[in-house]
Amino acid sequence: MEKQYCKVGTVTPIAAKADAITMLEYQYQNFIDKASNIQYSNTKLGDFFELKAQKIKKALAELV
Repeated sequence: MEKQYCKVGTVTPIAAKADAITMLEYQYQNFIDKASNIQYSNTKLGDFFELKAQKIKKALAELV
């Protein structure tokens, strides 16, 4: 029996800086939308999404 390697949890680096910026902008907008949609029904989850958006915004600022 041969060894098998699982790729679950592996990370693929983004080679192009423009691709990274586009992806981060999409994720930032996605988390902001989720936070605004869920803000009144579940505050802790909304806070979590806002925190993720802030972290992505900080990463975007470092790239630009």
